[in-house]
Amino acid sequence: MKALTKWVGGAFAAWGPVAAWADYSYNFPEPVTPIARETLHVHNLFMLVILVIFFSVLAIMLFSFWRHRKSRGHQAASFVAPRSPKQWFWVLVPFAALLVIDFGVFGVPAYHAVLNYEDSRNEADLVVKVTGSQWLWQYEFPAEGVQFTSRLVTPRAQIDNEQPKGEHYLLEVDNPLVVPVGKKIRFITTSNDVIHSWWIPAFGVKRDAVPGFLREFWAKVDKPGTYRGQCSELCGKEHGFMPVVVKVVPEPEFKEWLAAHKRANATASAGAEAKADGAAPAKPAL
Repeated sequence: MKALTKWVGGAFAAWGPVAAWADYSYNFPEPVTPIARETLHVHNLFMLVILVIFFSVLAIMLFSFWRHRKSRGHQAASFVAPRSPKQWFWVLVPFAALLVIDFGVFGVPAYHAVLNYEDSRNEADLVVKVTGSQWLWQYEFPAEGVQFTSRLVTPRAQIDNEQPKGEHYLLEVDNPLVVPVGKKIRFITTSNDVIHSWWIPAFGVKRDAVPGFLREFWAKVDKPGTYRGQCSELCGKEHGFMPVVVKVVPEPEFKEWLAAHKRANATASAGAEAKADGAAPAKPAL
């Protein structure tokens, strides 16, 4: 009985990955934007066509090995010039098939996905500027006059293996970016120092933040929640400590958050002006 239980357990363990692939996500995070869904669709299409080609070619090879084996009296071909029509057929037909697959089956949906990804300006409901620095992110809402920084808050003791790792190890920040659900957000990226890369896997978007350049993309998140990512460009020794955290909330909650940040920014600006005025040297008497 113990042996039977062990065998059944092993069988279920072997079929576990098959069950995990039942949704055809291939370990992709759940897509929550149109771009992410289209990317996943193109990926799955690629995988399907590649698997069909692989098993078709494998079947032809195995049949050829069996059909033309030495024990049946077949001799190896010399392949001397001139080439026979059969040889040209087996060179040109697969080549033509790959052209059709690359530019037809793959090319059309991939081209559409790229155009969709680059359509960042039309009918954007909100603009967010993302600036990378070593090693933090600065977010700005230019039209609303709001800006703040977002830094890693994972305790150093966890990083140094002095404490157990938390649930969101290296993916925790002090000030996450907050955006409204169901709205088209235009993101503009740049950098203060070196090349960074702002990446949220569930959004299906990644864009390098390049010093001296403004680069853009867009996202429209359909599902509220907290989404996490990281800088995906080797930007220095603290590269692994630049997480990206975005909270997607209903629009009323987003407006409350934005109003609170406006008040905080206004208070900070007033305090800075007052401090500057107090530090100014007195005018000499005439």
